[in-house]
Amino acid sequence: MYDLLRKSFQTFAKAEAATSSPLYEFLSYKIVGDEELLEVIRYIPKTQPKPNLFFAAVHYLLMQVDDPLRHYYPSLTNNPLPFHESYPLFKSFALKHQQQLKQTFQEKLVQTNEVRRSAYLYPLIASIYEHEQKPLALIEIGSSAGLLLALDYYNYCYNNDLLITLCDHPFTIQSVNNGNPLPASITIKPEIKERIGIDLNVVNLQNPDEYRWMQALIWPEHQERRQQFMEAKEINESVEKVMLEGDAIQLLSKAIQLINKNHQIVIFHTHVANQLPKEVKESLIDVLKNESISRPLYHIYNNLYDMDLHQDY
Repeated sequence: MYDLLRKSFQTFAKAEAATSSPLYEFLSYKIVGDEELLEVIRYIPKTQPKPNLFFAAVHYLLMQVDDPLRHYYPSLTNNPLPFHESYPLFKSFALKHQQQLKQTFQEKLVQTNEVRRSAYLYPLIASIYEHEQKPLALIEIGSSAGLLLALDYYNYCYNNDLLITLCDHPFTIQSVNNGNPLPASITIKPEIKERIGIDLNVVNLQNPDEYRWMQALIWPEHQERRQQFMEAKEINESVEKVMLEGDAIQLLSKAIQLINKNHQIVIFHTHVANQLPKEVKESLIDVLKNESISRPLYHIYNNLYDMDLHQDY
């Protein structure tokens, strides 16, 4: 009955948490053999990744109550206790709050907004701007809270020595480039005139509950990631965007029609297409081809055909 759930937590522990979250790796292996918790977890919708949503839901509830389990979460205490002692309290907390967890499973989505992805998107955007020599209009599919739409408001540092200063605040995204040399165009700030985000569930970071959920999705040990998310939120409060809620296949043409004819359209999405069925991917490409008949556009993406980052024109 629980075989698929067990497999999902084993895979999560080995392939994702092992090098990134000792707490989640430990808890995942424990959950594999715990039918009481697996019974709670099976209420997570089929469309959602079970370990990610379960751990985020526990994290989310734990942020709101005073419970001894907090002492094992680096995100909730300055001096966390050893993670390998956490399971009894973790299980007790999950069972005690199982009704709230089940409600959270139905109301929330695994919907991160990883601002560090800007580091690999920015060189592509800058290169397009240099090539086209006209203002850009960005459309992001699966935009969540829209943090990536403001990628020209962040500073970047590549390989610890190439500093790209686009704004006067200290917020800087560190990255390592292991491929070909980055284009010289990255030193020139692109002119981005329009920003449109499309998501099935647009996240409003001004809403305290939605902001709390986005923080809960960040793994407990990821302090730098959490700090960057908080700083990016503050920066984005002054960045004007249009956020459209609904299905991207249905809304993409509408979004394109909103854009000034003199602006170059750039459509992008990161780590979204892996959640799309084959027929939806094909529909997306059909929409892009049809729209490109009347207006040239760029398409930046990964996980559509493979895990690599692509740019089509």
